[in-house]
Amino acid sequence: MTVHPSLQPAIDAWTHSIEAINELVRPLAESEWNRATECPGWSVRDVVSHVIGVECEMLGEPRPMHTLPRDLYHVTDEFSRYIEVQVDVRRCHTALEMTSELEYTIIRRSRQLRNETRSPQAPVRWPLGSGNEQTLERALTIRAFDVWTHEQDLRRALGKPGNLDSPGAALTRDFLLLALPKVVAMDAGAPAGSAVVFDVHGPLEFLRTVRIDAQGRGAIDSSVSLGPTATLALDWETYARLACGRVRPEAVADRVKVEGERGLAAAILREFAVTP
Repeated sequence: MTVHPSLQPAIDAWTHSIEAINELVRPLAESEWNRATECPGWSVRDVVSHVIGVECEMLGEPRPMHTLPRDLYHVTDEFSRYIEVQVDVRRCHTALEMTSELEYTIIRRSRQLRNETRSPQAPVRWPLGSGNEQTLERALTIRAFDVWTHEQDLRRALGKPGNLDSPGAALTRDFLLLALPKVVAMDAGAPAGSAVVFDVHGPLEFLRTVRIDAQGRGAIDSSVSLGPTATLALDWETYARLACGRVRPEAVADRVKVEGERGLAAAILREFAVTP
């Protein structure tokens, strides 16, 4: 048996994004590895280190034995402390060491994924400090989402935009949209009977409506809503940056057009980030 068909889209998206990262960073000068990204406290080197580190854990490698410095202001809880170990241990690595390890990690993970024969529902060890298992299908989806998101972090830091309509972008859109009903209904407190439209344009265009039922539960669909309570129109890159916590709403206010109940729209934007 080969890779299960339901796993292939996530594997393809992951492959496309991680190879794009490899192409982005291979020609970088030593100084460019130190450029800041939108991830607090992380440089280009740190983002690539994080990608390498998580993929190594997915390969089953033991975590580095490493003590973090006490002055890392962006390390605020156990989750960020867990994540930071794989990053900090590589902060002294040269550009050549980084690109060599990245390429070697991609080769090994690609081989592992090509030879994957488990069921999509098979439980797998999940890194990132949760101590929980995930299904194989969800684990691969999260990895594809994470790698595409970090590809975009690197592109913005390096001034090399692209792949906003790639397989990883489409997977990320679907992944983020799953969280939208909760954001609108529970986090932002949209009232029963309301409807909020998200009109997203750019390389990846889509229109979604979140409807709140009489019990206050949210549901999402792609149909047009007549007379919605609020409409938010924005470009896809801004949507992804907001949903992934890369930027605060006030910093991109000029890129978000709001119609209808502005108070509700503001509450939704305040709660829009669904990833740490």
